[in-house]
Amino acid sequence: MPRLRRLLRWTLIATASVALLGAIALGILYFLIAPKLPDVETLRTVELQEPMYVYSRDGKLMALFGETRRYPVNIEDVPQRLKQAFLAAEDARFYKHHGVDYKGIARAMWLLATTDDKRVPGGSTITQQVARQFFLSQEYSYKRKLAEMMLAMRIENELSKDEIFELYLNKSFFGHRSYGVGAAAEFYYGKKLNELSLDEMASLAAIPKFPSTANPLSNPARAKERRDVYILQRMAQLNYITQAEADAAKAMPMHATPHERPVEVNAPYVAEMVRQEMVARYGAEALTKGYHVTTTIDPELQATADKSIRAGLRTYDLRHGWHGVEQHFDLADNEDQATTLARLRGVSSQADLLPAVVLGVNDGTAKVLLGDGSAVDLGPNQGWNGQGPAKLVKRGDVVRVIRIESAADKAAGGRPAAAPAVRYALDQVPRAQAALVSLEPSNGALRALSGGYSFAGNKFNRATQARRQPGSSFKPFVYAAAFERGFNPASVVLDAPVVFKDRRGHLWRPQNDTGNFAGPMRLREAMVQSRNLVSVRLLDAIGVDYARKYISHLGFEEKELPPNLSMSLGTASLTPLSVARGFSAFANGGFLVTPWFIDEVRDSNGAMIFKEKPATACPDCAIGTAGKVVASSAASSSVVDGFDFGPTGTSKPTDTDAAKDANKPKEIKAPPADMIVAPRAIDSRIAYQIVSMLRDVVQRGTGTPAKVLGREDVGGKTGSTNDHRDAWFSGIGGPYVTTVWVGRDDYKSLGYREYGGKAALPIWINYMQVALKDKPLATNEPPQGMVKVSVAANGTLLPEGNGGVLEWVKAEDLDRMETYVDYGPQDSAPAEESFDIF
Repeated sequence: MPRLRRLLRWTLIATASVALLGAIALGILYFLIAPKLPDVETLRTVELQEPMYVYSRDGKLMALFGETRRYPVNIEDVPQRLKQAFLAAEDARFYKHHGVDYKGIARAMWLLATTDDKRVPGGSTITQQVARQFFLSQEYSYKRKLAEMMLAMRIENELSKDEIFELYLNKSFFGHRSYGVGAAAEFYYGKKLNELSLDEMASLAAIPKFPSTANPLSNPARAKERRDVYILQRMAQLNYITQAEADAAKAMPMHATPHERPVEVNAPYVAEMVRQEMVARYGAEALTKGYHVTTTIDPELQATADKSIRAGLRTYDLRHGWHGVEQHFDLADNEDQATTLARLRGVSSQADLLPAVVLGVNDGTAKVLLGDGSAVDLGPNQGWNGQGPAKLVKRGDVVRVIRIESAADKAAGGRPAAAPAVRYALDQVPRAQAALVSLEPSNGALRALSGGYSFAGNKFNRATQARRQPGSSFKPFVYAAAFERGFNPASVVLDAPVVFKDRRGHLWRPQNDTGNFAGPMRLREAMVQSRNLVSVRLLDAIGVDYARKYISHLGFEEKELPPNLSMSLGTASLTPLSVARGFSAFANGGFLVTPWFIDEVRDSNGAMIFKEKPATACPDCAIGTAGKVVASSAASSSVVDGFDFGPTGTSKPTDTDAAKDANKPKEIKAPPADMIVAPRAIDSRIAYQIVSMLRDVVQRGTGTPAKVLGREDVGGKTGSTNDHRDAWFSGIGGPYVTTVWVGRDDYKSLGYREYGGKAALPIWINYMQVALKDKPLATNEPPQGMVKVSVAANGTLLPEGNGGVLEWVKAEDLDRMETYVDYGPQDSAPAEESFDIF
C-alpha cells in the first residue's frame, strides 16, 4: 500500500510539474508573442481589394480592372442557408465559442496523438481563419497557431459574430481569381447570392478548404464529393436541412461554368485610357480600391464609331483584293483535332473575325476548324469577295471567318436564331487601320473614340498615340492664321506654279492634287477645291514663324509644327485627337477646350472623390485674356500672346449701316458663377469665317459626299498626304466635332487615289448619320465686329447693288480691301515664280 501511495504521489507531482512547466512555457510564449500581435481594431476599417469599375456616361459597364474578382457583400444580404452551409463546412459552433473552440482543439490533439499525420483537420474556427487571413502567414507551426488563437480571442472581444462572419465570407479565396462569396457566386454560376440553389450554396461552401484543387471547374468530381459528404450531409446532421433536401441537392449534377461580369459597352481603347489615367492620378492602388469611374462616352455613339470603322476598312479592303492568309501550319496527315486546335490558342479573334485552321479543300469547298473546336464547311459562295475558298486557301492555312447573319437572326434582334445552322464566310483582317475621335466642342467631352480595327489584334491607340501627317485637313489652321493677318475668304491669291530653294540649292516644287492651276482665286474657292499652291503662297505671305505661333494657340505644340512652308500642306505629325481639338475652336466660337473623358470617380462606398469641371466655351460672355471675365457691358478687345482676337462681345450685327453698327458697343453678359470659361484661342470672327468655308467644302467641294446627311450645318475638310499614306476627314455638325484617320501602321501607301474623301469620309458619314439623328442644327451667326460686303471676283469691294459675292469680313479689314478695278480677262497660263524657302 505505501508503494501505491508513493507511485500516486509521484504521478501527481509529475503531472503538476508538467502542467506547471506547460503553463510557464505558455506564459513565456504569450509574453513573447503578445506584444508583437497586430491591433485587431484595424479590422473595423479594413479595405478589401476590389477591382476598378469603368462605366459609360449612362452607367453601363465598360471595363473591370484588377487582378482579383471581389464584390463585397453585407452579412444581411447573405441567405440563411448559405450561412449554414459555411458553418457546416468550417465551424458549426461559431456562434457558441469565444474565438477558440476547445472541443475542436482537443479533437485535433487526439488525432495528432493517434495518427501519423503531421497536419490534421479541426481546431481552426472561422475567427481564427479571419485572424490568419488578415494578419498571419500560412506557416504551419505551434507558435503561429498560438498567435492565431490569441488574435482570435482579441477579435471576438472587438467585433460581433456577424462582423467576423462577414469578413470571412468576403476575404476567403474561392479559386480562379475569385475572392469572397459574392465574386464566387457570380463567376461559377452567374448569379447573385439570393438566386443560388441549395446545391450551389453547398458547392461554394466546399471550395475555401481547397480553392485551387477542389473547385467545381478544376476538379468537378472532387468538388461533388466534398459538396455531398462534407457539406450537404453535415447540414442534415446539424438539422439545417432535412435529409430529403440533402438527397435532392446531392442528385444535382455539377454545373458550374465560368461567368465573367458582362461588359455592356465595348470601348477597350477608352477603357485603357481610363486605366492609365487613374494609375497616373492615384497610383497602382487605383486598381484595387474599388473605384467606380464614370466616363463621358456615349454607348450608342461608341458602338457606331466601331461599326463605322470596321465597315469602312472592309470596304477599303475589298477595293484592294485578297492579301493572303495570316500564317501556315504544316499539319500531319493523321493529326488529330485536339493537336490542330492547340495551334490556335495563341491566335485571338479580331472584332467579329474568328481565327480558323483549314483542314482541307475539296470540290470548291473548304473545311475549317474554329477555336471552339467546331468544324464547318465553307461552300463555293462563302469565299471572299465572290472568290471560292478553295482557290484562296489550302490545308494548314490560318484564316479568318465571319458569321453570316441570316434573316432569322435579324428577326431575332441580331442574336443567333435557334432553327437555322450557323453559317460562316471567308474573310480577312484589313491591312489598313483607322481611328475616330468625336467630342463636343463646347467643353471637350469625349463622346466616342476608337483607336483601330481591333484592340485584341493591336492595343496601339492610333487616336491618341499615332502621329501622322494631316495633309490638307491642316489648311483651315493656316487660313485662320492668314485671316488674323488681314486676309479674308474673299482675298485673292494666285494658284500658279512655284518653286522654292533652300540654302543648299535644293528645290521644292509643290503641286496641286489635280496637277493643274486655276490662276488668281478667292480663298473661299481655294479651300473648297483644296488648292495646295494657294496654301503655300498664303503661308509665305504671312510668314512661317508667325503662323506657327498663332496655330499653337489651337492646342498644338509649336515645336510640332515644321519651321518651313511645307507646314501649309499638313506635314506636321499630329494625333487625330489633337486635330479634333483644333477643329473644336472653329465650332465653338474660338475657344480652346481640353479633351476629357473621366467625368467622376467614386470610392467603393459611393462617396464622390472627383468630379470634372471642364473649361467651357462661352461665346456670349465677356471673356478676355486666358479666359478671364471682363467686367464691362461694352465690347472690348481680347489680346492673347500679342494677338488681338477682336471684340469680346459676339452679338450679330445687322447689315444695315454695317460699318457703323459693327463698332457700336453690344450688351454682353458674365458667365454663370459655377462655369470655368475656356481661354480664347482665336478671334470669334475668324472662327465664323472658317466654319462658313468648311460648310462650303461639303456643299460643293471635296467633301460633297457628306451632303447625303441633308444638313446645312455640316462642314469639314479632307486630307491626304504624299503617296496616299494618310487619309483624313475632320468635320463639324450639330453638337460634335469628329475626326477620322485612315492609314497603314507600316506607313505604306493606301493605294492609288485613296484620298481622304474616298477612304476616310465614308467612315465619318456613317458615324455622323447616327450621331446627328434628332440633333438640332448648329447655328453660325456673324459675331460683333463684322460687316457684310459685296466682293468682286478679284477680291475687291463692289458698290452696293453691283453684283459680286457676299462675304462677312472683319470691320477693320475694310480699309485693306481695294475698290473694284477691272483687270480684264486672265486666261493665259501663269508663269512659274521662284522664292527662297527661307
